[in-house]
Amino acid sequence: MLSARQAECLWWASLGKTAKETAFILGVTERTVNFHLYSAFAKLDVHCKHAAVAKAMRLDLLVPPAATACAPNR
Repeated sequence: MLSARQAECLWWASLGKTAKETAFILGVTERTVNFHLYSAFAKLDVHCKHAAVAKAMRLDLLVPPAATACAPNR
């Protein structure tokens, strides 16, 4: 349902990271993170980050991304 990057951005959002912090972690721009989040909102039929995280959790779509699961806390 969600792309790997959309799920990854939602994962970091679920940990309380801002788009700017997520962008730094992933090595992309803040705009790119927001693009992936808004795309996820559309797929999940929600209108905000909190609702997207909650629905993704209910649908069991939030799992630690393999590439960043062992990333240090930033």
